[in-house]
Amino acid sequence: MGPRARRALPLLLLVRIGVPQGRAPQSHTLQVILGCEVQADNSTRGFWKYGYDGQDHLEFCLDTLDWRAAEPRAWATKLEWEVHQIRAKQNKAYLERDCPQQLRQLLELGRGILDQQVPPWLKVTRRVASAVTILQCQALNFYPQNITMQWLKDSQPLDAKEAEPKDVLPNGDGTYQGWVAVAVPPGAEQRYTCQVEHPGLGQPLTATWVPSAPSALLVGVISGTTACVLIFFIGILLRILMKKYASRGAARDYVLADCE
Repeated sequence: MGPRARRALPLLLLVRIGVPQGRAPQSHTLQVILGCEVQADNSTRGFWKYGYDGQDHLEFCLDTLDWRAAEPRAWATKLEWEVHQIRAKQNKAYLERDCPQQLRQLLELGRGILDQQVPPWLKVTRRVASAVTILQCQALNFYPQNITMQWLKDSQPLDAKEAEPKDVLPNGDGTYQGWVAVAVPPGAEQRYTCQVEHPGLGQPLTATWVPSAPSALLVGVISGTTACVLIFFIGILLRILMKKYASRGAARDYVLADCE
């Protein structure tokens, strides 16, 4: 199952705490992350954590069956929750038994989807910024998420410090997109190649930047092609008309000969 077996159930709550009379009420954020992981060796790990106003607040410790307070404000809740030992045992049973069992069932139901591999397709773009040229390699619509992207210069891998870090983001359809960029000297773009490795590919995929035709040249090519096509069809039309008139002339001569 590997890293994709990891699952968490995040919950975001907005709570309003009591304040002394005369003061305006304040809203605070309480975040809860509760779930479990099933690793490739079938081992499991459960976790139950709370955050308060963006800071670590409380964490349940499976080994000691108590709560670890990450800040002074959490101590009151910690002491209150630890009074009921039966709850700690129930928490342990859920994180170590019930949650992994439910997760394995979900993974089995979704195995056909989770095991599919969608290979990426590559696109290399170029933009000029000040005195440098930026080449950006985009890997689009791939699954699963794990992907290796790197730039090659003259077929040799670049040092990691020479390229911007890879960034991978999810798409709305369940696939992912990623990109990596490198700054190159103007005119040296063809020496750089983007190489991508992905489980959906049988072998590494490479792509280079391909300069597009200038707009003026492109218009000229289109205009020239259009003119050639028009001349060709005009020639065919003239031949048809000439044959038509020639046949009419021959028919007229034949009729006149009979009248004599």
